[in-house]
Amino acid sequence: MNYSGKTILITGASSGIGQAFAEKFASLGAKLVLVARSEDTMNALAATLKQKHGTEARVISLDLSVPGAAAELLKQIPAVDGLVNNAGFGTHGLVQDLDQDKVNQEIQLNCGALVDLTQKYLPGMLAKKDGLVINIASTAAFQPIPKLAVYGATKAFVLSFTQALWAELQGTGVRALAVCPGATSTNFFEVAGEGAAVGTMRSVDDVIKTTFKGLDKNAHTVVDGAMNGATAFFGRIAPRKLVMSAVSRMMSK
Repeated sequence: MNYSGKTILITGASSGIGQAFAEKFASLGAKLVLVARSEDTMNALAATLKQKHGTEARVISLDLSVPGAAAELLKQIPAVDGLVNNAGFGTHGLVQDLDQDKVNQEIQLNCGALVDLTQKYLPGMLAKKDGLVINIASTAAFQPIPKLAVYGATKAFVLSFTQALWAELQGTGVRALAVCPGATSTNFFEVAGEGAAVGTMRSVDDVIKTTFKGLDKNAHTVVDGAMNGATAFFGRIAPRKLVMSAVSRMMSK
């Protein structure tokens, strides 16, 4: 895909992986739509990208955890050439101790908004027989994770949804990719808590490199990092009781 002049919409664009995607697509000549709640941060990012790459970036401050937010976004941005569903957050702790309102927001943002945006922008891509949907899942998608029960379940949904979407899109000119990072050096753990971090931290640049390698191969799923790949493989093939016992021990350390 030639990204020059194409419009790429990135959610959760104010920091971390979303910001790294903005940097990458800007360097490839794409026009950007940056969506998150932090308007000032995104304005600063847009100014930096304009200076470095001559990139036009439109900033939209929107809370996608609110039902109906995707419809509001479509009013402002009726069509895109690529969609990066990156916005999301995690809750860490025992299910009975989690704030119910926060959990509902987590499910809506990680799953509901992702599906809403995909459904709304996919028809335009299909009409042009060209487009891209990148959904950020997680290594948490490959096995149940005690104390990250809701987050892991939402990412399992993202993984399954994206893999099915990939199959549906074969031969259409539109690609779908599930990106599965492990622990990554972002502000994710400021929300979920440091206790949610397992394994060696990877960088956002690592995640971007893994993503574009996957796009070049028309992969449906990529896992960032060899160790994360091994962990995901174990999570798929090992007996569930063994997996949950191992994960419980890791999460309690």
